Amino acid sequence: MNNIVEILNAFIIQSGFDEKLYGPGGQVVKPYPKEFMDLKMGISFGQGSPARVPWISFLAPEMRTMEGFYPVYLFYKKSRKLILSYGVSETKEAKTSWPEEILNNCKKIQDYLEKPPRYLNSFVFKTYTPSIQGKEVKYVDDNNKPVSNDILTKDLIEIINYYKKTVDVEIKKEDSPIGQGLFHLEKVLEAFIIENWDRTEFGKKYDLIYEDEKLISKQYQTDVGPIDILARDKKTKNYVVIELKKDQTSDDTVGQLTRYMGWIKKNKKDDGVKGIIIAGRFDDRLDHARIMIPNCEVFLYDVLFKLSEYKK
Repeated sequence: MNNIVEILNAFIIQSGFDEKLYGPGGQVVKPYPKEFMDLKMGISFGQGSPARVPWISFLAPEMRTMEGFYPVYLFYKKSRKLILSYGVSETKEAKTSWPEEILNNCKKIQDYLEKPPRYLNSFVFKTYTPSIQGKEVKYVDDNNKPVSNDILTKDLIEIINYYKKTVDVEIKKEDSPIGQGLFHLEKVLEAFIIENWDRTEFGKKYDLIYEDEKLISKQYQTDVGPIDILARDKKTKNYVVIELKKDQTSDDTVGQLTRYMGWIKKNKKDDGVKGIIIAGRFDDRLDHARIMIPNCEVFLYDVLFKLSEYKK
């Protein structure tokens, strides 16, 4: 399945569009993609018994179907309506949700369908009526006008791009539950970088340090505290101090970095020591500090752990 139309068609057919003709709907998830447009893709046809409302969800990292908000296809089999929705979890109330413009202006599913069995408080973005014609699935809108494959794709891309912008705003808020979720990621980011060193930007320029065939780069011990990662430049052989901006202020992170750089300069006799800060978000304090610290770079990681150097 290479595109959303193929995925959607297979989903509709497997859902059991008409139980008399097509059976009760498959519950075994076929090899659907796990990701779409860099979001996790989840799919459900029910557990134990066929779901009255099968779904396909698109989730940002740190978001769960049972607790969150996300774009989701909801197929109301009895009403024969497929709704592309601004989804809201009904299992557990999400700590964050869609922007006010959605909450205040979009129709809820309970106001669109008569007595929907589930997901009453999710919001309607687009609606379709599917029909199976032979081995193909066709879609019409509420005015019975055909919906082309291009429109189906365009609709999903539109809501996903809106969702990404919404989640990005939440991530940049220091007090947001999603932003705080970055701290969980930062706990495993250090190990991820080490294990995938050769596939990161760092592996192209720097070498990890081994002593007696044992890796000593991770949590390198000094008299002033452990350095998150200590590496060496492949060309110059200068040391490189890499610090992760964990659950702390930019000032604390910069203070740690300069302290460790000073220790390396003094104890390793390295006047060309370099410093790198890895952060999940950038702010003015970090920017000003970066400008004034010689040989300092900042890398931002996204929630997919893709490292990219910050250049202003």
